[in-house]
Amino acid sequence: MLSCVDCGACCATFRVSFYWAESDPFAGGSVPAELTTKISPNLVSMAGTNQPNPRCVALTGEIGKQVSCSIYEQRSSTCREFEAGSADCLKARLKHGITDDVIPIRVA
Repeated sequence: MLSCVDCGACCATFRVSFYWAESDPFAGGSVPAELTTKISPNLVSMAGTNQPNPRCVALTGEIGKQVSCSIYEQRSSTCREFEAGSADCLKARLKHGITDDVIPIRVA
């Protein structure tokens, strides 16, 4: 079983984009709008993730040691749907040198 609490690699590897209404309090969104960046008319991303070396602004702690999400209860659907142990998870872990408990995969 992979531990997300000890990892955080996904939050520092991928752009976390989602539908803008998830950050609009008037539309029932929960993600704090001030922590997002507009990507297109329909999409926003978590600040810090739309750059060459991404790191989500809500990620606290040291990747691979101990991390947490400062807005965990308010996180986007993208974060809620990300699966520990998925191919993307394993790619992110390998990118950050987190190899314990990881089944070797071929990274393209």
